[in-house]
Amino acid sequence: MTTTLEQRKQPSVLRQWWVLTLRQVAPSLRNGEIATAILTPVVFTVGFYIPLNLVMSTFGHGLSSYAQFLMPMIVLQALAFAAITAALRAATDTVDGINRRFGSMPIGVGVPLAARMSANMFRCVISLSAAVVCGYVIGFRFALSAIHTIGFLLFALLVGAALSLGADVLGSLSKSPEATTQSLTLPQLILGMLSAGFAPASQFPGWIQGFVRNQPVSQFAYALRALAGDLTGGAGVVNWSTMGPPLAWVIGLIVVFAPLSIIITSRRP
Repeated sequence: MTTTLEQRKQPSVLRQWWVLTLRQVAPSLRNGEIATAILTPVVFTVGFYIPLNLVMSTFGHGLSSYAQFLMPMIVLQALAFAAITAALRAATDTVDGINRRFGSMPIGVGVPLAARMSANMFRCVISLSAAVVCGYVIGFRFALSAIHTIGFLLFALLVGAALSLGADVLGSLSKSPEATTQSLTLPQLILGMLSAGFAPASQFPGWIQGFVRNQPVSQFAYALRALAGDLTGGAGVVNWSTMGPPLAWVIGLIVVFAPLSIIITSRRP
């Protein structure tokens, strides 16, 4: 009898995760976050493709179209902004004392993080879907098999998970949601502009080409470009040489940030 009463008083971990996930997702349907997740890829597509298409067609990009070359960057920028939303949510919970409250309640150690990540991935899926639609509008096409297309989508979501985890940690440590979003926007823009997402690394000055080629945004773009393929065969080959470095980057980010996020969230008041 005692055991039965205790089981009734303490919801299962799965139930806790579901309730906390709904707590994160439900406001997104009312406060414009979903609309932002859809409009962000549209803005990036218009802002990047229209002014750069003719320029890059003149200087060369190595693929059948600039849309094929640019598509990974549209996806990455959309996922990066979804991560900024994750940081804003985490910072808001910190300022409102939600994390301290969770720390004093009989909630599983990783449940708050799992709920936040579920909500983050919900937004990432919406942003990724909108980005793919935008890519098809400007002429992008998946040129390889269905397996490669699935790999493209899964790798993009894995990158979104890694970025959201990192943003979650920064947001959980922040005391100002507004300052958090501003501080994340600048690194995103710098790494985006100094990457092989908009132009081949060979078109940058020689002294910075090494950084452009090897930094994570470029590596993610190389992986997505190879998985998408191209009619010219210039998108790269899906092998360990191409996929190893970006996978190492994304797995490394997850391994570093996931434990930190759990520790920060589970601190007792």
